[in-house]
Amino acid sequence: MKKIFLAILLGSCICAKAQTTEKVVSKHMEYLASDDRNGRDVGTKGIQEAADYIEDYFKKNGVTPYFKYYKDTLSTIKTPAYNIVGVVPGNDKVLKNEYIVLGAHYDHIGISKEVVAGDSIANGANDNASGTTAVLELAKYFGKHKTNKRSILFVLFSAEEKGLLGSEHLADKLSAQGFNLYCMVNFEMIGVPMKTGDLSYVTGYDMSNMAAKLNEMAGSEVVSFLETAKKYNLFQRSDNYPFYAAFKVPAQTICTFDFTNFDHYHMVGDEVEKMDFKHMVNFINTFIPVIEKLSNTKEQVVKMN
Repeated sequence: MKKIFLAILLGSCICAKAQTTEKVVSKHMEYLASDDRNGRDVGTKGIQEAADYIEDYFKKNGVTPYFKYYKDTLSTIKTPAYNIVGVVPGNDKVLKNEYIVLGAHYDHIGISKEVVAGDSIANGANDNASGTTAVLELAKYFGKHKTNKRSILFVLFSAEEKGLLGSEHLADKLSAQGFNLYCMVNFEMIGVPMKTGDLSYVTGYDMSNMAAKLNEMAGSEVVSFLETAKKYNLFQRSDNYPFYAAFKVPAQTICTFDFTNFDHYHMVGDEVEKMDFKHMVNFINTFIPVIEKLSNTKEQVVKMN
């Protein structure tokens, strides 16, 4: 009886044990947004090194390539560029045929025309090494524990800064292959907390019931509505949009940049030391069990309005 109780207890604590830490988050951020990466512009040594880093992390944590290789060459840009695409197949014989895509872009704008104190590297810590870090840690959790009934695609997009070219390439490619997409969740600029006190907001809030369902799964309001996001139509300005355009299913971005909490968008000041690692850890650890529940519901509960 003690052994049975212990097994149940351990099984119920998977998420708690798998939580990420500030040490892990800072390691990702310091590598991806280092001056050595030179702002991760498409076609540069810096973004190639970032791609190799992501690929290696997938390999180490049980995330396999969805295509023949992790690197999927973009057809939407002449400069050599790659999305990094990994998968954790679902463990249910029926639901594994449905896919959730979790994504973030790992490119940035590279060397800026702006020079501040001799620095011209737009490191892109918040935009979007932070979102990349969230996807890496979600990938590690599911890669190690395989608790998802639905299959999950983990994608780090290139060429977002060139006009969503990485996500456009992949969405069109998957659509042409008859990919069975349930929903897509994109992570963008989650490096600093919102001044409103909310954990995050979701773009295209009224387009689906995603916010309501994620909050229901979390047991609290983890995604909220941001009027400014609607005003600037952020729904169409990140890597979620090509998936909505190609599949017409819920495809939305979760973000914590609220236009008042970070003054260094596309500037050389977007540095690692300005990131709030405690906030990032809380954000990631909050969304691990939420995404787990999303991947395991018997029916598709997230739907377009």
